Parts: sequence; C-alpha cells; structure tokens
Amino acid sequence: MKIIEKYFPNLTDKQKEQISKLDSLYRDWNAKINVISRKDIDNLYEHHVLHSLAIAKAIHFRAGSEILDFGCGGGFPGIPLAILFPECKFKLIDGTGKKIKVCNEVAAAIGLENLKAEHIRGEEEKGKYDFVVSRAVMQLPDLMKIIKKNFKKSQQNSLPNGLLCLKGGNLQEELKQYKNIAEITPLSDFFEEEWFKQDKQLVYVPA
Repeated sequence: MKIIEKYFPNLTDKQKEQISKLDSLYRDWNAKINVISRKDIDNLYEHHVLHSLAIAKAIHFRAGSEILDFGCGGGFPGIPLAILFPECKFKLIDGTGKKIKVCNEVAAAIGLENLKAEHIRGEEEKGKYDFVVSRAVMQLPDLMKIIKKNFKKSQQNSLPNGLLCLKGGNLQEELKQYKNIAEITPLSDFFEEEWFKQDKQLVYVPA
C-alpha cells in the first residue's frame, strides 16, 4: 500500500481504504480461483495495482470518460483505475466467467460503483468508449482489429481516443505497422523500482 501512496500522494481517505482492502480480498479469492499467480500474490501492490496505475501517469481521464478494460482477468488494470477515477465509467470484459465473478465481488466489497464487469468476448462487445485499456492480452494488431468498432468519435481528453496497453518484452515486430503513430513509454519513466526496468512499457495507439 505504501508504494501506491509514494506515487499517488493525493489519494482521498476513501481511495486509500479501497486500495488497502485489495490485498485481503485477492488473497481470499486467489485461494478459490487462481486469478493471480500464487507466487506473485505477495507482490500484488507493485506488480498489479501500481502496474495498472501506470496508465494514470500517462493520462488523467476527465470526469465522464468511459473506459473499456479488454481481457480484464481478475480486474487489472480496470479496478485500480476505477478507484483512482471515481467520476469515470469502467466496463470490464473477459471471456472467463470465474474471473468476471472475482471482479464483480471485489468491486462490491470495496464499494466501487463506477464499474461493471461482464462475461463476454471482445468481438461481442458493442459499446462505444473513449479509451480501451488492457494488460498484454494478445498481439497488438489482433487487438486493434477487434476494438476499432468500440471507440467514440468525439474526444474530450488530453489524448485522442485510443488504446492504452501495458506490454512487456521487445515490441518491434508487433508494432511495426503502428511505428509512426504508437507512443511507447518505458514504465521506468514513472516508477523507480527494479521490476519496472525489466522491459515493461505502456503503448498508446490512437483510434
């Protein structure tokens, strides 16, 4: 929890309380449904919560923005972002029903009212959003093909509507068709911990 306050010192008491509850909730759910690698649960705040919040270092979503978390798994990056931006609306989707159950249960337990999670494949999602966020669910060209139908035309944020995707590894091949428009930011620009220096990046592709 301290690592979150280190980089986000202006959290409200409610946000601090919501974030502090995530540890016990995810430990409890992880014992029933493996949503986070068992050996990684001790690193929940650094490897999952703070990792998700790298998106918030790149953009401050305006009130009223609508964001789709594509392939949310157990709720990352959607749940930490929904805590940080209570005046935005978040929809989390995943093709695995038990992961969606965890998302909804965690959101309910911490009183997160600006988020809903649905068991649906990305191809079936018909809603329109300002941004799509994701954590390395598939190759970027495949992801962009599926989500291009989901972007609103109008723009109300500092960045044009588009995809904000957390990725690792060498992205040269994956991004070659987007090399002139994609912005790639190493997460070590935001966070000083060693884990973030291991080829972890935020990719932004305008819609």
